[in-house]
Amino acid sequence: MMSEHDNDLEYVKTSRSGDPRPDLHADCGSCFGLCCAALPFAASADFAIDKAAGEPCANLQPYYRCGVHNSLRELGFRGCTVYDCLGAGQQVSRVTFGGQDWRQAPHSAKQMFEVFPIMRQLHELLWYLTEALTFQSARSIHDDLSEALEETERLTRLDPDSILGLDVAAHRAGVNALLLRASELVRSPVLRSQKGAPGRRKPYGRGADLIGAKLRGADLRGANLRGAYLIAADLREADMRMADLIGADLRDTDLRGANLTDSIFLTQAQINSAKGDVRTKLPPGFSRPGHWL
Repeated sequence: MMSEHDNDLEYVKTSRSGDPRPDLHADCGSCFGLCCAALPFAASADFAIDKAAGEPCANLQPYYRCGVHNSLRELGFRGCTVYDCLGAGQQVSRVTFGGQDWRQAPHSAKQMFEVFPIMRQLHELLWYLTEALTFQSARSIHDDLSEALEETERLTRLDPDSILGLDVAAHRAGVNALLLRASELVRSPVLRSQKGAPGRRKPYGRGADLIGAKLRGADLRGANLRGAYLIAADLREADMRMADLIGADLRDTDLRGANLTDSIFLTQAQINSAKGDVRTKLPPGFSRPGHWL
């Protein structure tokens, strides 16, 4: 007989393999290069130069393609290779502004650039809510999750002025409370089954400072790693199934041989920012980054 935990694993696999939300994947061919123009970045290990918000990157071509796309990492633009707008770019370009090109209609540029990061936040919430609705253990709050999803969808269809007037922080707080409850419902059976198990690592809380932590082979099944700082942490061969990774910073995290098959609230951008190899087990629907070993 399958347990509730087993049902969750199977349901997540089925949902992800079917990819029910292709609109939450970046379609650069339908976007006016918004991530290359709207967002700021500073010279660092991730970017070779400084760029102010609203200032088009020098590498952005007239037809909204990156002129150095195939050499970004070699030229010091690693940050560009890990960024994912989750479909916000094409939503703003094609829906919010109705296909209006900011170069051909420069009066729209400032407003479009200001709307884009807000839309990115809304699309991130759509990603998490869509996933939460696949969890069988969280079916008691599926109605609430569905309502939050519908409301977030409605917000993404607003006109530019209305989007700029949104209290996104308040909306995120309400959605996050639901996502946290869904996470607890999914992870609690896993944690109960491991209670008192020998070798079990101590529990972690939201925002845990695990920078550079040596967690090779750690049993992190069902762990709360929400917002954890896992920068450059050693998670080789770690078992991260059903771990909550929402907002976790995985920059340069060593995931070689790690098992993330059923990690929850994970995004492709987090995977892109980490290090892995052919042994790293990813959830269905996720792509193995080209820079991995």
